[in-house]
Amino acid sequence: MKYRYHNPTPPPIPWVTEAFFDFWSTRVHPLWTLRRPLARLVSRRAEGSAAVTLVLQPNRHFSGLRAGQHINLSVQVDGRLITRSYSPTVLADGRLEITAKLVKGGKVSALLAGGLPIGATLAISPAFGQMVVADDARQPLLLLAAGSGITPMRALLRQLDAAGMPVAVDLVYWVRQRSEQCFAGELAALAARHRGFRYQLAVTGDDPEPAPRVGGFDFSGIAGLAERRVLACGPAGFVQAAGQRLDGQVADFQAEAFSLPPIDDAADGEVELQLARSGQRLRIPRGTPLLAALEAQGIHPPAGCRMGVCNTCTCEKREGVVRNVLNGDVTAEPSTAIKLCVNRASTDLILEL
Repeated sequence: MKYRYHNPTPPPIPWVTEAFFDFWSTRVHPLWTLRRPLARLVSRRAEGSAAVTLVLQPNRHFSGLRAGQHINLSVQVDGRLITRSYSPTVLADGRLEITAKLVKGGKVSALLAGGLPIGATLAISPAFGQMVVADDARQPLLLLAAGSGITPMRALLRQLDAAGMPVAVDLVYWVRQRSEQCFAGELAALAARHRGFRYQLAVTGDDPEPAPRVGGFDFSGIAGLAERRVLACGPAGFVQAAGQRLDGQVADFQAEAFSLPPIDDAADGEVELQLARSGQRLRIPRGTPLLAALEAQGIHPPAGCRMGVCNTCTCEKREGVVRNVLNGDVTAEPSTAIKLCVNRASTDLILEL
């Protein structure tokens, strides 16, 4: 059965604001809004020993998701809206599955794991991200995943499975403990169904002979390595090591990290940060990404993925110099939009906040 929810006709009266309309319409049905994407929690299940999978029913304002992309999901925690990014898989009936890693002490993961009741409504964002595969792709793929980096790979594999696995695909999936593996049965069934799909689980912790990490992994068994397009997802250190390991050996390398690289200890000292709208003046560490520095002082700008992809935290830098922690780019021009999550201060700054 395919679930469909239809919103009522948008208000014809100009003075009826979107917020007013949404307030009353969601009391008739929790997914009825004028424009805002929302989703209802339908079910949850454990996924391995360290993750939980949620099934969500989105309203009709959510569309355009491509396999491998992410969405932001927002929940109320202690009276504050907190946003995290997840890579969904679209099910046959149009519902979404997201898989969240259980983080010790993590308030959002605790909510998703059981604190949020079935039937709860969540705010979701439009999809974002560039790690996608075209429907008519003909280039062989090498997928590299560490931890929860398996979730966009699962979505891509489902897309390729539906198309009959038109290209050769190898997946190498790193976990610390074998029990942490997600989608084990699904991946095994996929490998049994398609001769062109090969799957290796690399357990780095609890096995008698731990697998090497990506930087020391032997890729010589990957047929036609030089022709492969590589897609990698995992922590920043993982994708950096993967890029270095395969540099010059593959046709294309694309990666997304769900954490930032280590902060350069040489970027020490403090700078003054002025918030133009509120008039606040703060002292912040020079080497800390601006979003983290603001949050450490109790200021919480809108934010989402925290990895420089979704643009939720973008704001105007009126004055000053910042450096991007992902690629080292320096932005000195005044009145320039920057992403707070991946830029740190090099000088005193004025931000439009």
